[in-house]
Parts: sequence; structure tokens; C-alpha cells
Amino acid sequence: MNKFLKSLGYDAVEKQTSIKTEIVAGIVTFLAMAYILTVNPAQILVGANAAYWPSLFIATALGAIIGTLLMAFFAKMPLAQASGMGLNSLVGGLVALWAAGTYGVQFTIGQAFMMVLISGIIFLALSLIKIKGKTFRELVFDGMPVAVRSAISVGIGLFIAYIGFQNAGIIVANDYTQVGFVKFTIWENIQVIQAGNGLPFVAAAKTASVALIGLFLIAILDKIGVKGAIIFGILGATVIGIPFGVTDLTVLKGEGAISWKFWENFANFFTGEYTVFGSFTEVFKTGFPEGSLFTVIMVIITMCMIDMFDTMGTIVGCCGGNRLLSDENNKPHNYGKIMISDAIATCAGAMLGTSTVTTFVESGAGVSAGGRTGLTAFTTACMFFLAMFIMPVFAAIPSAAAAAALIYVGVLMMKNNVKSIDFNGTINATAAFLTVVTMVLAYSITTGIGVGMISYTIMSAIAYVVEAIKYAIDKKEKPVWNVSVVALIVTALFAVYFFVPVAFI
Repeated sequence: MNKFLKSLGYDAVEKQTSIKTEIVAGIVTFLAMAYILTVNPAQILVGANAAYWPSLFIATALGAIIGTLLMAFFAKMPLAQASGMGLNSLVGGLVALWAAGTYGVQFTIGQAFMMVLISGIIFLALSLIKIKGKTFRELVFDGMPVAVRSAISVGIGLFIAYIGFQNAGIIVANDYTQVGFVKFTIWENIQVIQAGNGLPFVAAAKTASVALIGLFLIAILDKIGVKGAIIFGILGATVIGIPFGVTDLTVLKGEGAISWKFWENFANFFTGEYTVFGSFTEVFKTGFPEGSLFTVIMVIITMCMIDMFDTMGTIVGCCGGNRLLSDENNKPHNYGKIMISDAIATCAGAMLGTSTVTTFVESGAGVSAGGRTGLTAFTTACMFFLAMFIMPVFAAIPSAAAAAALIYVGVLMMKNNVKSIDFNGTINATAAFLTVVTMVLAYSITTGIGVGMISYTIMSAIAYVVEAIKYAIDKKEKPVWNVSVVALIVTALFAVYFFVPVAFI
């Protein structure tokens, strides 16, 4: 047992945690991100053949298991991985939009997963190749301006909370202001809309009420020192949701797509007609469509950019400010191993038949519940394994209950990290603010970091030129160039990401 715990890094911080705390944290992480098991297939199969759904469900679970076990045993960190939101929409766009001939180029599911695999291989190379003793990914992290790096945790905290608000139907779509607050005068389920992250929710007061009750329950339990307050809050909100009509117990019958017949699903995954397993191999025979070379290159670059900066932002957001998980520079421990785990999981996921597997921002829920080692990630991986066999049980937990946990994680991340942002310097303050607000309003971690990087570089360059001119005149104070070479390269990559036209982005 001691040898097993040591392999998960538990021995290094056992005085600051406990086995019970780690297991509870792993369950909390799973409950916060379990929605991906049903959402990911729906996102990828938009406009495609729904017969692939069971196969994609299993591929999603297996991708999460492999990626999270890598975090547990290799990186020894309390972080979980699964098919990333946004990236699965990108793959869904490849399969649906181009399959319909919308942009004149047609891609199959196998060709889409081949692009995911290539991006993963490139990502792995960038995680292994070292320059002056550091991998490319580490150089990118170290070269990020402190202002932007400090703002990432705060931005992700708000981003997590915003996801929770949307999943619960507290924040809803509005034709005039784009978003609005739920109307508590509308109690019944009168409208079902699609959230920005692909989760369907009902714009009715009862789902919002269940989430808010769950949030208050978590906060109160945490205040009085109850261990595992978040998981108790999720379970409490699930129970409360029964009389509210939010918790759907009919899924326990195992009828329809969410079935108890796991043996049939496994058989079809490996040998069935509608399976995504190994579908990427078709590209070795057919290649990519004629005239699609530039599109394929830009899609792969886009996947690499999103995965790199989403992962970096997520782990900084989840681990930053916690001395058991990061150093004095807010750099997470075992950063290189985390990135390698992420890259290998992406390659494995593509071969299984799912979109880019990446570190999940919901890992913050487990960290907030006390997770500090790989034992937390191992527990989450075990939960994903069980979910393949008893999916109806997990499907009964409403998104409103999990949303309560996400909102509270946002509270904790704001409380712990907002003080680290330097608002004294105007350029630092502006870049940090743009990073935070864009991350939330654009619904993208990568976009927030990109806007922060570009704005910081442009403002710093202009300020340097002005100060250089002043110095040439009065010789009083020589200006200092404070933008690293790495930051310039990253800014250039983001400029390509934002301004080079790709039809579906």
C-alpha cells in the first residue's frame, strides 16, 4: 500500500492531506466533469450519424481514463483529463460543416481524428525537445509576462463560475443583451436552449434555484469546517432537485442511449459498423481531400495553440497560489511531466476515436476539496472506469447540482489569486484586465491569454519607443525592454491564430 501511494506522490505531502481527503477530492472532480461523457459525443456528432454515439461515449471515457492515470502516476498531480470543450466543437465542425459541403472541402471522422493525432505528436515533441535545459513548453511559461500569468488564475476562476451559471440556467441567452439573468417568475420548463459549452439547460427558475441552494449549502458546510463540502453540496442539490423536477430518475431505467448493456457497447466499440476506434487509419489509404492542405495545416496549428494555452492556463489556475502544488513563481510542480501527460493523452485519444484530450478546468473543484497528489487523479480515473458500466447512475446527477460546485470553485479561485495581480503599472493592469475579461466574455481560455499577450506586447513596445525618444532628448532615464524573445514568438503565433482566416474558426 505504501509503495502504491508513493507512486502517486502521496508520501511527499502526506502530513498536509489524507487518503480520505484525496479520494473525496477525486470524486468531486469527477462529478464536476462527468458531463463530458454525454456532451462530447453530442458535440462531435453534430450533423453526423448518431449511430456513432455509444462508440464515442466509450472513447471519451477511455481517453479520460488514460489521460488522468498519466497525471496520477507520471505527473503525480491532482489533475484530470478528458476531451476538451471547444476542441470537440472544432472536430464537430470538421465533421458536420465540411461533410455537408458548406466550405467546399469534405472531411470524414477519421480524417478529423488524424489531425488531432498529428497535433498531439507535435505537442509531444514540443514537450520533450529541450533548449538550454528546458522544454519549449517550459520556455513559453517562463517567458510569459508576469501580469498575464498572474491574471490567468483569476480569469479561469470567473470562467469556471460562468460555466456553472450557464449550466444551471442562472445566466441565459438574451436577444438584446446577448446574456441575461433567469426570470424567477418562470418556474416551468418552457424553453430548452443550447449553452455556449454545448450543455443543454432549461431556462426556468427551478434549475437556477437548485444550483443556488447547492451553492449556499457548499459555502455553509465549508464555513463550519465539513470535509468534502463540495461533494455533499452536489449530492444535496441532487436530492433537492427531485421534488423540484430537476433530477431525472427515469434515466436509471437504462432505456435509450444511456443503457445498462455495457457488454454490447464494448463489443460494438471494437468491431461494430459504427465505431470511431482506429478510424484515423483510413487516412493512410485515402489521404486528405484534394485542395485541403492549407486548411489541414491551419486546423493542426489551431489545435496545438488551443491545447497548449488551455492546458497552461488550466494548471496555473488550478495549482497557482498553492505552495503544495506550485513554486514561488506560480509555476506548478512537475510542469514538464504534466505537459507530457497532456500530449500523450491527446495522441491516445485520437487513436481511440475522440477529440483532443486535455487537462480539465474542473480539476479545480478537486483541488478546492483538498486534492494534492496523484491519488486524487487516480480516484477520478476509477470513477470514469465505473461510469462506463453504470452510466445511468451518473446521468441522474443534474447539471444544476454540478454547477453549484463550479460556481464555488470560481469563488475560491478569485479569493486566493486576485491579490497576486499587480494593478499599479498601467500596462500590467490593462493587460491583466483584458486577459480576465476576454477569457470570460469570449468563452475561451486561449483567447483570453492571446488578447492579454498581444495587448501587453503592443503597449510595451509603444511605451519603449516613446521612452527611447525621450531618453535620446534628455538623457535622464534609459528605457528597459521588458518583453522576452519567447513572449514575442508567442505573440506572433497568436497573431496568426487570430488574423489568418480559416473558414470555420
